[in-house]
Amino acid sequence: MMLPVLNGQMIAFILISLVLIGSAVAMLFSRKVIYMALLIGGVFIGAAAIYILLDADFVGFAQILIYAGAITILMLFAIMLTHHGEQNEKQGKGHTVFAVISAGGLLVLLYWGFNSIDWSKWNQLSPKTPNPVWGDNSVQAIGNAIYTSYVIPFELISVVLIVSLVGAVILARKGEE
Repeated sequence: MMLPVLNGQMIAFILISLVLIGSAVAMLFSRKVIYMALLIGGVFIGAAAIYILLDADFVGFAQILIYAGAITILMLFAIMLTHHGEQNEKQGKGHTVFAVISAGGLLVLLYWGFNSIDWSKWNQLSPKTPNPVWGDNSVQAIGNAIYTSYVIPFELISVVLIVSLVGAVILARKGEE
């Protein structure tokens, strides 16, 4: 196994990954719902930083605006407008055991993935190739890819989102009755 060369980008990736994984694990062990919502905001920001680090600027800024901003604020409002005192006291050892098993499984999966990457080909996978296939910048590349090669998957994703939204409304109404 060849070890990766530690340059600035690799060190930033490792630091961001540690913050992201730390926020995710802290979210698993947190007992207060409000802390969970704040920690998932940290996970969203960490994921956005990784997108930006990988030269996917548009996806990174969309991640910050939509997930870290709007979704996290929406979750905070939903948490503040509902009562969670009973749920905070009911958490037992089952959640902790499941969280430890999940975190251990994730760690093993990350270790396996890290060791299975051929780091000698890392520079060949960079989006900074001299002749990009989809366009010069990430916004143009995403637009070209969505409206040329990935039209059907894009429409299928929108159908799945609509079906999940309708299902969520049905489940929410069933809980009221």
